[in-house]
Amino acid sequence: MGIKAITGLTPINLYLQKIGDRSQLRAHSLPSNHILCSLISSCNEFPLHQHPILLNSLTRRQCDLIKGHLVDMDNCFNEVFPSFEFINPELFPSYRIIDTHANCFSFHLFSKWANHSINSQVQELDKIAIELLDAPLTALIILDASIKNNIATSITHTHIRDKLITKTLHYALNITSTEVELVAIKCGINQATSINYISKIIVVMDSIHVAKKKFDLSSHLFQMHVVAILRELCPFFFHYLDNYIKFWDCPSHSN
Repeated sequence: MGIKAITGLTPINLYLQKIGDRSQLRAHSLPSNHILCSLISSCNEFPLHQHPILLNSLTRRQCDLIKGHLVDMDNCFNEVFPSFEFINPELFPSYRIIDTHANCFSFHLFSKWANHSINSQVQELDKIAIELLDAPLTALIILDASIKNNIATSITHTHIRDKLITKTLHYALNITSTEVELVAIKCGINQATSINYISKIIVVMDSIHVAKKKFDLSSHLFQMHVVAILRELCPFFFHYLDNYIKFWDCPSHSN
């Protein structure tokens, strides 16, 4: 293993796992009327027109005797996340948030090259927090995430007026910094949208570029997290046209 790492060779077990995972994603993206899907019990959507060699109709002994890619594909379908479906509903052009609710979200970035300083940005955030004390319909979400010793930690605070409604702390292993930030955003949005009377959401974080990724549907690397967040925001925006969510960038070195 050490020699392979030095020479840049991928260990054979990881290489085979990569090939297997990709083959499952390819099979999972087949249309429902494809002949392979008609043979797999997990994808059978037409019980009245079952194929004579449908896996679901075989006995246990027959299934044990069958060896092939079709059985392996059926056994591994539970490892494929729903976000890798052929076309996810949240990604349809007529349903995408960027097409139907482009005015409901905004990003307020901080740039060290701009004229305003860090102190002015912090003062603006303080002003927003004070104004929210008289806004019972607005939820203030403050979140942060970090990785140390391969352990990712995300923390989310949800405030309404001057009260802390929820505080969520998550730990995860073998996860990228972008993923842990997206998880924190999803937790905060889920907590805020679960309150019926909330119509405005303010999110304060120190990596606002990650928040912008969930509205960029051209990247499929974080599709699972992006779709989960969009599923929370779609009904929130559709409920009332004046509902909105704003993302504010807070300098990481600011207290």
